[in-house]
Amino acid sequence: MPSKATPRYQFPFRGAALTDPPPEFAQLRQEEPVALVELPTGDHAWLVTGYHEVRQVLSDHRFSRAAAARPGAPRLRPVPPDATSILSLDPPEHTRLRSLVAYAFTARRIAAMRPRIQELTDALLDELVAKGAPGDLAQGFAVPLAMAVICEILGVPEEDRERFRQSADIALSLVPADADRLVAARATLHDYLASLVSAKRHEFRGDVLSVLASDHDGERLTYEELLTFGATLLTAGYHTVAAALINGTLVLLLRPDELARLRARPQLITTAVEELLRFTPGAVSGGTIRVATEDVELGGVTIRRGEAVIPSTTSANRDGCAFADPDNLVLDRPFGRGDVSHVAFGHGFHHCLGANLARLEMRLAIGSLVRRLPGLSLAVPVEELTWNPNTMIRTLSAMPVTWRRGETEE
Repeated sequence: MPSKATPRYQFPFRGAALTDPPPEFAQLRQEEPVALVELPTGDHAWLVTGYHEVRQVLSDHRFSRAAAARPGAPRLRPVPPDATSILSLDPPEHTRLRSLVAYAFTARRIAAMRPRIQELTDALLDELVAKGAPGDLAQGFAVPLAMAVICEILGVPEEDRERFRQSADIALSLVPADADRLVAARATLHDYLASLVSAKRHEFRGDVLSVLASDHDGERLTYEELLTFGATLLTAGYHTVAAALINGTLVLLLRPDELARLRARPQLITTAVEELLRFTPGAVSGGTIRVATEDVELGGVTIRRGEAVIPSTTSANRDGCAFADPDNLVLDRPFGRGDVSHVAFGHGFHHCLGANLARLEMRLAIGSLVRRLPGLSLAVPVEELTWNPNTMIRTLSAMPVTWRRGETEE
C-alpha cells in the first residue's frame, strides 16, 4: 500500500540561485536522502538526493517510467507523460526502440556534424560581434544555436523553426493552469511532424528523421514511433542544450579566474564541459519521475509498489560522497580517474542518447566564446538577471554581456 505519511516538503524547491542547487538538497543528502515531497499537481513522490541512491534508481528496472505514464499515476507536470515516448518505455519495448534510433547517434555520425555545428556557431558569433556590445548570449547565441542544430538534425526547414520553438517552449511548463496550452502545443507539434515524416518517407534527405524512417536489418520504426521520437528529440535537444550553454557560461562569467584559465589553456575544454555539466543545475527535478512496480528498499526507506520516485541528478552531482570538493568548480576534475562520473546525462539503460552531441555543441560553443570574445563579462549586475521558475528547466531569459571591442578574434 502507498505511504500515508504527510510530506514535509513542497517540490520543486524555490528561491535558490540559478547557478546553485537549492540548499534543501544538501540538507536532505545529510538527513533524509529519500524524502517524501508534495508536487505541484498535489501528488506525492519520494525525492532521492544521494549519489549512490540516485544511481540505484536509474539502473533498477523496478522503478518504471512506463508505470509513471499510466493513467492516474503520480506526476510532476500538469499533463501526464506521453506513454509512447522512448522516455516512457521500459525494456523490452525500450530496448527495441533504442536499438533502432541509436544508429542515428553513432560516434561517427556525431563527429561528422562537427564542421556544420562550428559553422552555425561562427555565424551567430559574427552576427553578435557585428551588432556590437552589449549583446544577449541567451537569445542571440545559445537559444538559436541549440534550435538550429536540432532542427538541422531533424531536417526541419529554417522557415518552420520559430513555430517549432514556440511549441517546445510551452511543453516544459509546470503551472497546472497551463494544461490546455500544453495539450494544444503537443497537438501542433504532432501535426507538423506528421507532414514532415510523410515527406521523408518518400524522399531520403540524410537527416536523422530520414535515417530513422529507413529500414535497418529488416526493422523500422512505426509511423507513430517516428512522430513521438521526433517530438522527444526536439524538446530534449533544444531546451537542455540551450540551458546548459547559458547556465554554464554564466558560471564561468561569475568566476573570472576560471574563465581566464580556460582562455589560457583551451585544451581544458573537454574536462571543463564535463565539470560544467556536473556543477550547473538545469532541470528543476534533475531526473524523470518513476513508479515502483514492487516494494523496494532504498536508502533505508521502503518504497511501496505504486509510489513515485524522483531521482535528482542535480543533487547527486553535488554529493561529497562521490566528488571531492563538490561545491567548487574544478575545470580539470579527473572524471573517470579520481572522482566518479557525473550523472548529468543519467545512468543505466535510459542514459541520454544525445549525450555526445550535447558535449560536442558545448565544447564548440563555449570554446568559441572564450576564444573570440576577449574580456567577456556580464553587462548588468548578476542580481538583475531573471529566469522563469515555473518551467522544468531553469535558465536565463536574457544574458546581457560585453567584451573588449576591436579585439575579437575572427
